[in-house]
Amino acid sequence: MITRIFLTCLFPLILVCRADAQTSDSSIFDLPIEMDEVVISAARSGWDVAAFIRRVKTDTTFYKAFRSMRQTDYSAVNDIRILDKKGRTKASLYSITRQHYDGRCRSMETLEEHATGDFYKRNGSYRYYTAALYAYLFFTEGKICDGDELAGAGHTRPAPGRLERGKSQLKQLIFSPGSRISGVPFMGDKASVFDPEVAKMYDFKLLSVEYEGTECYLFRAIPKPGYVKDVVFNELSTWFRKSDYSIMARDYTLSFNTLVYDFDVHMKVRLQPVNGRLLPARIEYDGNWHITTQSRERARFTAVFRY
Repeated sequence: MITRIFLTCLFPLILVCRADAQTSDSSIFDLPIEMDEVVISAARSGWDVAAFIRRVKTDTTFYKAFRSMRQTDYSAVNDIRILDKKGRTKASLYSITRQHYDGRCRSMETLEEHATGDFYKRNGSYRYYTAALYAYLFFTEGKICDGDELAGAGHTRPAPGRLERGKSQLKQLIFSPGSRISGVPFMGDKASVFDPEVAKMYDFKLLSVEYEGTECYLFRAIPKPGYVKDVVFNELSTWFRKSDYSIMARDYTLSFNTLVYDFDVHMKVRLQPVNGRLLPARIEYDGNWHITTQSRERARFTAVFRY
């Protein structure tokens, strides 16, 4: 239930602000956004901060990137490690896969695979929930044709079963940014970073930076001192390409602790331009979570994609 949160928080930012070219702050829900001198200068020269924010609010970069990945040929290096309490690998999967797309349908072949420990159950299914959700995201069984899945942005009705409900919420979190995470007890709206009551617990920054040779705006949300235990996101940093405001990269850390469950997760997501399209390039995950009805699960994975 909880893993569906932190494997899949790849969603675009939602914020609303008005620019004030005379100060280093603008407003988001009547709260300040710190801007560096380059951003302030651009605003003074006529750059429309409000228009940028509107574009950010309706961003579909991640949706298009992951959908486009499912409609192209690519190879992937998959490295999944399940760790013990001392950080040692107790089960793992390393594989190289190749997706084939014929213009309407996709299929996948495994070029190389090495599994260790009890990564698989005797019936061949995944023993660990993190691995099962990874497989849902990046592995294809049989032939899947356009329209069979990813047909909408979080509009599918939850299917029965724990994993199936996780898949439904996974789509919601990726493609319906800012929406309340339903079905997770005790969390409420704490993951809705830009909800007015939650936003006041954060400091926001908008900076002009260079990311891997591309001019970008970096938007960061970090909890204010004293609120770290009251929020879900401990950091949310997103690099937007200046030329079209597409998301190039995102780093985020999230954690939460209750009597029923706890989690502490770090993720990095990178996109890359390929023939005029942005496609996933690399995803890194390092997570530790526990639910009272299950054993604690510690996992790391890296996914690298080549087109």
